[in-house]
Amino acid sequence: MATLHFLCAGASQGVVKALQQRFEAETGATLQGRFGAVGAMKEALLAGEPCDVMILTAAMVDGLCADGHLLADSRAALGRVLTGVAVRSGTPHPDVATADGLKAALLAADSVYFPDAVRATAGIHFANVMRRLGVLDTLEPRLRTYPAGAIAMRELAAATTPNPIGCTQVTEILYTPGVELVGLLPREFELATVYTAAAASRAADPVLAARFVAMVSGEASAPLRRDGGFVF
Repeated sequence: MATLHFLCAGASQGVVKALQQRFEAETGATLQGRFGAVGAMKEALLAGEPCDVMILTAAMVDGLCADGHLLADSRAALGRVLTGVAVRSGTPHPDVATADGLKAALLAADSVYFPDAVRATAGIHFANVMRRLGVLDTLEPRLRTYPAGAIAMRELAAATTPNPIGCTQVTEILYTPGVELVGLLPREFELATVYTAAAASRAADPVLAARFVAMVSGEASAPLRRDGGFVF
């Protein structure tokens, strides 16, 4: 039985997992891979980890195509993902629609959950947002960072403190039980990231890789992606 190996940004994890059973049933192949911060996934590819398909930010995919690691003519966009604020399910939703509201909500929180501020798209951005709001140093003892947004959201769901808050890609919030989307970051801090799938130049079965790219990016999976937080 063939195995299709993938490396995937955490923001697209929900879509890939939702389509796995269908892909395996239709192709007879096993889908195997892992999810994580885009920087970590790129490092894994360059280190030689098995990979037939990658799903990363469009900019990172373009760079890997230019370097010959991914096939440029195989690229297909899944859609845009915005960045949002989350709370543990059942806790009050603060007003984060404005910069002042977000600042107040963060300062009122006893812990702040978000992804890696060095290798994760949302984590890098959110750290800069806190810096621009002038609260990064104040919040430093309360910051809780994790390798990927999905992990950060699972930890937020399990938090036992009275008033935790978190920030990551909307898709990772919507697919995590135990957390609720409060709202998007204020317009001046908005981050819209396009995620793109592409076959690896070293793919063991290019036809199988192309079929998976078509499945995750095609019209048939569009409702699934839209429900999960992708914007077209």
